[in-house]
Amino acid sequence: MKQRIRQTLRRLGYDLHRFLPASSPDAMLAGVLSRFDIDLVLDIGANTGQYGHLLRDIGYRGRVLSYEPLPDAYLALAAACAADPAWTAAPRTAVGAEDGTIEINVAGNSASSSVLDMLESHRAAAPHSAYIGKQSVPIARIDRLAPTDARNLYVKIDTQGYESQVIAGGPATMAAAAAVQIEMSLTPLYAGQPDFNAMLALMAAHGLSLWALWPGFVDPVSGRLLQIDAIFARPERAKF
Repeated sequence: MKQRIRQTLRRLGYDLHRFLPASSPDAMLAGVLSRFDIDLVLDIGANTGQYGHLLRDIGYRGRVLSYEPLPDAYLALAAACAADPAWTAAPRTAVGAEDGTIEINVAGNSASSSVLDMLESHRAAAPHSAYIGKQSVPIARIDRLAPTDARNLYVKIDTQGYESQVIAGGPATMAAAAAVQIEMSLTPLYAGQPDFNAMLALMAAHGLSLWALWPGFVDPVSGRLLQIDAIFARPERAKF
């Protein structure tokens, strides 16, 4: 019966998986949050709140502090947080290596907006993500912004190629984190972004070990995997 259901779903363009770390990225994330007893998630590059909604959907009930620089996305993020007392939209700002102001390239799909120039490899795989303008926004270091009262901190960084600059502005935050989730490109998508190996080395330099990987952005024509999400952690801080 299960096989027939799976075949029917696949013909409709869907698939069926058990909610287990071995078969579900969401279950993998839920397991990490539980295993490290996370009590605060810094959601850097929150856009309209997609990651915060995911955290609640998978059962995380702890504090979430979301950072987003673009005005329109920030308004949607603030609305998403409004009914959740444990989820807060931080004052509108980008996060990077220094304090000040910076220009962000605004993407047609909003979520692909970046400080960095987009490469043709990205535009070809997702034409709707092409840049449609620029906006000047405030920018600050996460070490200046983040609370310091978390027992077990989880840092999620999704800043479209700008992750290394976020990390550069947060040595104390990185040192305090039990686990860090970042988006990593397997092929260059933004001008000047560090490659996969460079990001692995950067995380190792902060004492974090690769814990989990799952697929992210896939070229819909070739099927080539372009980006992944990666969780790095301090295994010695796992609770069980």
